[in-house]
Amino acid sequence: MNTQTPEVVESEFPMRALLAGSRRKEAALLQLARKLVLAESPSDDKAAVDACVAIATDAGRSLDGRIKLHRQRKYGDVLEVRFGPRWKSKSSLRRPVLLLGHLDTVRPIGTLRQMPCRIADGRLWGPGTLDMKVGVAMALTAVEILAEAELLNREMILLLNSDEEIGSPVSRPITEKLAHECEAVFVLEPAQGLAYKTARKGTGNWRIEIRGVAAHAGVDFEKGASALLELGRVMETVSGWTDLKRGLTVSVGVAGGGTKTNVIPAEAFAEVDVRIAKIADGPRIERKFASLEAVDKRCSLAINGGINRPPMERTRGTVKLCERAQMLAAELGIELKEASTGGASDGNFTSALGIPTLDGMGAVGEGAHASHESVLLEHLAPRTALLAGMLAKSS
Repeated sequence: MNTQTPEVVESEFPMRALLAGSRRKEAALLQLARKLVLAESPSDDKAAVDACVAIATDAGRSLDGRIKLHRQRKYGDVLEVRFGPRWKSKSSLRRPVLLLGHLDTVRPIGTLRQMPCRIADGRLWGPGTLDMKVGVAMALTAVEILAEAELLNREMILLLNSDEEIGSPVSRPITEKLAHECEAVFVLEPAQGLAYKTARKGTGNWRIEIRGVAAHAGVDFEKGASALLELGRVMETVSGWTDLKRGLTVSVGVAGGGTKTNVIPAEAFAEVDVRIAKIADGPRIERKFASLEAVDKRCSLAINGGINRPPMERTRGTVKLCERAQMLAAELGIELKEASTGGASDGNFTSALGIPTLDGMGAVGEGAHASHESVLLEHLAPRTALLAGMLAKSS
């Protein structure tokens, strides 16, 4: 890694003023972040996630945000907050920018007892800090800084869902509808190291169930049709679809079957993870799974699944956003790089719609979904200033 600090680039855009504003508000940002972290919010606990959403709602309302709650029955509510002048389709104002985040976490209630929210060693620690409650606090702070600097010159939409960690089953259509209104989408997921994310792989999951014919392994061996043997053939077949040059991987993560060693197994199953880097590979891999057939015709296959998030490809529009961010970062003496990742986010949905999407614009840290999840405080103010700058100068 190049550790040299790049030369500060001077321009007419007030990045230094935005950085000063971020530093002034860092304590308040951390206070809001800690409130969000202390409101534990596992995806499968609607009441808990809604309590966390309520904190973000109050924060948005305090900044004169126009609040809309998309009520949900099974999962937590989805929060939409609009800031700045209202945009209309025939208006001379620039189209809105969408800030995209989530408030649900992968951690169950009670995790704070083992992973207390605390500041130590230059970090904010705790479940959901990096992924991605600090990023949410950064976005709200960036809007506040712009308002005070009289740079809130376009409509900005903050959308926070409660089901991202489980695939966004109810929030996806809301995200896609709002994205169509917008000129660009900024995703508040954590940075990749110190880099913004310009590409993500798409994801898919399949479950393959095989039914064979049970028989005594010693007395009636020839009458049996082993579901496990058939599963082995299937696993070898699907694993062979991996194409690293295309960024396509097929991984059998869970498999099982059988009951006893002296019984030819009548049932077996496998659960498969698929990652794709190219949108065109989605339909192709779905057709391949649908065409699977048993070699032993006494066995039958039941196949369920599909691509649930399209890939976020490195498009020209996304590259332009990243180049603009790099220019603004240089004004703060920051060398900003871009990266790609095999993990997915809600930015995959908006990018697949053809809307320029830049990801990884949240906090810098490490340990997402792990016991050492934490955010590096030294990057908090500069990254918040950079986010504010991008909101004000994204076209």
